[in-house]
Amino acid sequence: MDALTDRVAIVTGASRGIGFGVAQALVDAGAKVVITARKPDPLAEAVAQLGGESVALGVPGKADDADHQDEAVARTLETFGRIDFLVNNTGINPVYGPILDVDTAAAAKIFGVNVLSPLAWTRKVRDAWMGEHGGAIVNVSSIAGLRTSPGIGMYGVSKAALIRLTTELAHELAPSIRVNAVAPAVVKTTFATALYADREEEVASAYPMQRLGVPSDVAGAVTFLLSEQAGWITGQTLVVDGGVTLGGGL
Repeated sequence: MDALTDRVAIVTGASRGIGFGVAQALVDAGAKVVITARKPDPLAEAVAQLGGESVALGVPGKADDADHQDEAVARTLETFGRIDFLVNNTGINPVYGPILDVDTAAAAKIFGVNVLSPLAWTRKVRDAWMGEHGGAIVNVSSIAGLRTSPGIGMYGVSKAALIRLTTELAHELAPSIRVNAVAPAVVKTTFATALYADREEEVASAYPMQRLGVPSDVAGAVTFLLSEQAGWITGQTLVVDGGVTLGGGL
């Protein structure tokens, strides 16, 4: 992973969970990171944990807000002088239940954050840097986008759309910008707590690896896809699921 030394990445939704794990892996591999999240205080704490302002910058804001996107891109260039990587990690799932019962406004918000926001971030980093200099992008999808996901169906539909967005962008942005995705199963984060709280052993029993994921499992896959070791890989979705899609379970 030496090729990541002095490279610069934007990672959205990275004050905790998978996003923070990705940011930590990139810093460990020699990169500098700009991380985003809605709340300033947890973001500042994450920057400190990553090693401080010499390697990390936090820009608070909502991932689907155009002004926030512009600010994050501008501050990345002002602070670190380049944008080599983008990790579209932010995702929301504010509803639970049958997809036919999902409020239309809630569905639109899910798609706005989970699909249209990654498209907007991609457009902005292309225009600001990658279009001229090249780069690599990874979208964080989910196995919910690959199979039925009762209870979180609208989230799954949005993640399926993100996978298709990945392939379209990979085709349009080649050869200078590579675009791939990862599709994790249940990862032990605050975001996914409802899927395993008080029954982790039961949920994990459906996984051939007999455990749920942790952020570093996904971070390793993302770091690989951004690196030159994946230099001939684009438009792909890497499933990171402990083997659960080999059989049943989420």
